[in-house]
Amino acid sequence: MSRTEAKADRGEKSDTAQLLGRIGMACYGVVHLVIAYLALQVAFGDSEQADQKGALQQIGSTAFGQVLLWILAAGLVLFGLWQFMMAATGYEWVSGGKRTRKRIGAAARGVVVIALGFTAFRIATGSGGGGSGNQSQQEFTAKLLTLPFGPALVVIAAVAVLAVAIASGVKGVKKKFLEDLNTTELPGKTKRWIGGVGTTGYLAKGVVFSIVAILLAIAGFNADPNKAGGLDAALKTLAAQPFGTVLLTVVALGLAAFGAYCFGAAWAHKR
Repeated sequence: MSRTEAKADRGEKSDTAQLLGRIGMACYGVVHLVIAYLALQVAFGDSEQADQKGALQQIGSTAFGQVLLWILAAGLVLFGLWQFMMAATGYEWVSGGKRTRKRIGAAARGVVVIALGFTAFRIATGSGGGGSGNQSQQEFTAKLLTLPFGPALVVIAAVAVLAVAIASGVKGVKKKFLEDLNTTELPGKTKRWIGGVGTTGYLAKGVVFSIVAILLAIAGFNADPNKAGGLDAALKTLAAQPFGTVLLTVVALGLAAFGAYCFGAAWAHKR
């Protein structure tokens, strides 16, 4: 093992890194609970921004929420850093290609969560935190469309997002997430429900990613970036379907289940 890898390994396994990373994972769970709440509002006719930024803005809408927002911002950045350390030396309980895939997934998750943490910091300081998820997705799509073979590149990106959606669904159905947990460390009845909420949560995220992929594919086929959208657009697209209120309510409960899973995983994730 190289000196850099050895340092990363010591950092990933240290009690302080573990504690801070797990607190951050719980913060990630809080964000999903608020997204679930916003999704329920959309299901019953409210037009709130039902994505990560909307969740952070909702949290920071009160004086107490401003304090909580600072805590969440710090926690999300810490969770992201923990994921980078896991990507460097973690997942020693599996080997071969499976370990490589888990480490790549941790690195990707680290990028997403740290970006979310900095968005929380910007909202907390009043600088706005950038555009909505829909706007960001449309800007990304517009840039792709300006490239040679732009529409094809957008469709390829849609296929990549769909692959993430399928992977999330498979992970939920097969309960692969339990590989990363020491369930014996969970207190009381938590051991019984962690598998159920994890499966429900990953399936809900798979549904949302699938809709994002479909919107992105439509944007590619039509060469129209305005057809693309992020989490907010995906949830509102679902709400607009026949029985949309019921469907979105189910997905919202699934996202809440993922938030609950994050609390359990923060407690029992393997070192």
